[in-house]
Amino acid sequence: MASVDTAAPERLLTIAEYAELPDNGVPNELVRGRIVPLNRPTPWHGYVCDNAALIICGFVKEHDLGYPVTNDAGIITARNPDTLRGADLAFYSYQRIPKGTLAKKGYVDVAPDLVVEVKSPTDRWKDILAKVAEYLNVGVAIVCVLDPERSTVTLYRPDHPEEKLTADDVLTLPGVMEGFSVLVRKFFE
Repeated sequence: MASVDTAAPERLLTIAEYAELPDNGVPNELVRGRIVPLNRPTPWHGYVCDNAALIICGFVKEHDLGYPVTNDAGIITARNPDTLRGADLAFYSYQRIPKGTLAKKGYVDVAPDLVVEVKSPTDRWKDILAKVAEYLNVGVAIVCVLDPERSTVTLYRPDHPEEKLTADDVLTLPGVMEGFSVLVRKFFE
């Protein structure tokens, strides 16, 4: 007699259900309806994230360009099943979310203009590139991956080859933040 697997199918979470979960103190993301735990960032990772926030968010606020968000603020990258990624830093221009309308609760169904991810020593490039692809597929104009181990910034844009900048190169963000310019090494000092 053949056995029949009677296990109930796994129930996948929606973004709305994920948003209602209590914070259990473990960093995580929602990936295709499943909660995926993340490693807790190291102090150096946090330091580089802070530098990026000071540099990029400072420019955005000084020029009143939109909403810079940090601290793994959720970005919707897929629906049905739902995926919600937490970028180290993101920027939404006022063209994407008009001034004064950023929701105080829940997540927005708008892709940011810019996403910045800081590579941790435990991150695998395969996983980072999967996230980059998700961001680009939902309409993010530029994804910057900062690599503290190599003091580099790699830029990803739709329909462009990746561009790697070294510590002595200047990062600009044309089409996203006109006039922005910073020496790459500033993220790692």
